[in-house]
Amino acid sequence: MKLEDIYQFFENPPPTYLCQELAVCYILHILLEGESYGTELIQKLENEYPTYRLSDTVLYSAIKFLEDQKAITGYWKKLEGRGRPRRMYQVSPEWLSSAQDLTRLWQEYIQRRTN
Repeated sequence: MKLEDIYQFFENPPPTYLCQELAVCYILHILLEGESYGTELIQKLENEYPTYRLSDTVLYSAIKFLEDQKAITGYWKKLEGRGRPRRMYQVSPEWLSSAQDLTRLWQEYIQRRTN
């Protein structure tokens, strides 16, 4: 390690990976805007919040948790311009209020981290 490595770290810090709790809130945040699929959820995070990352493992364990809670539903859909059908997810109507509460937690978390 060199002294310049320390400065480089703070100028260009490594991305922060979401834990499952944050992933659940983030997924609901995106799904309240409209249906989405796994790869798109990861891409949106990287585009909208470039300092954050979401691993496949954490993403799909959060999705399974949300499906088990009946917070989201999934269905297969063939997307134009895409090869195989994608598993699309959307918020269950009876979960809208809870999803909005958890989305607020995500937004507050991000706001605290960026200020």
